[in-house]
Amino acid sequence: MKTNTTRGGLEPLIGVEELSEYLDVPIKTLYEWHQGGKGPPAVRVGRRLRYLVCDVRSWLDGQRTDPVEARSEVR
Repeated sequence: MKTNTTRGGLEPLIGVEELSEYLDVPIKTLYEWHQGGKGPPAVRVGRRLRYLVCDVRSWLDGQRTDPVEARSEVR
């Protein structure tokens, strides 16, 4: 995942294309998630969506499933 880092201690940002590649989901899915209030929080910079790397990590942590819980849902 390539990040756009800036000076001054700001969090790095990634674009929709980079996040799409990293998560292996279509770009369209990221826009749908954003419109539906799902997925990682995004920041609009001009006309483009950007994602703080720390927000993506936090969102991913929240997506973890307990293997035992996941098996019981299948039944």
